[in-house]
Amino acid sequence: MADEGRAGDVLAALSQLAADLGPVLRPRGDDEFLQAVVETARMVFDAAACSIALLDDSDEELEFRVAAGTGADATIGIRIPVDRGIAGWAVMAGQAIAIDDVRQDPRFAADVATITGFMPRSIMAMPLETERRGFGVIEVLDRRQGGGTGDDDMELLALFARQATLAVETSHVFSSLARALFQAVALASPDKPLRSALEQRAAAVPRAEAELTELARLFYDLGVLGPDERVVAARITEDFLAYARKRRR
Repeated sequence: MADEGRAGDVLAALSQLAADLGPVLRPRGDDEFLQAVVETARMVFDAAACSIALLDDSDEELEFRVAAGTGADATIGIRIPVDRGIAGWAVMAGQAIAIDDVRQDPRFAADVATITGFMPRSIMAMPLETERRGFGVIEVLDRRQGGGTGDDDMELLALFARQATLAVETSHVFSSLARALFQAVALASPDKPLRSALEQRAAAVPRAEAELTELARLFYDLGVLGPDERVVAARITEDFLAYARKRRR
């Protein structure tokens, strides 16, 4: 009975944790935001289509997550090896590229375009990346002609790429934090079946970084302290984040 009581306490604590942190650990609307990015980019460039493809967990394939314009419905969900196509080249090289006639470029994956039912004439591709890693690519197909210089268009596409990268990177960070927190709760659980279930759930979340695992342990330690200590810790954390953001700017 005592073990059941402890397990019940852990379950109650976990339920409260999920209620309090759930919206933070998995930000809602990731794909909705990316969809808004491609729709806005398509309108700004007066393009036939625009799409975003993201790397899978193994960094071996690109999956087209959102698309707008001609062939959008058929494009979403397509997966291609990261070393194929204009999109793959941009990701692998970490460079933006603009091609006015894709039929003359051997990197163009015509078979993939055939699947979508739309054969573009021109493509602009910009990798979604930070200094630490790459996340995917945004493509604009058949942009307006004569609307601006090539350099102007690439600078504009870079703005859309940065917004998309920020959203994807934030999602990755919170997913890793979710894994770390599940691991921390699992270690604290006295109930073996519950611990096993939590460990399995943690394993299903994208791999956590060592630093995030350490943060989860610190959060757990803070949780068992008194309210005064938690208030002080929160203020110190806020001050550090303000300092770090100022340095990045």
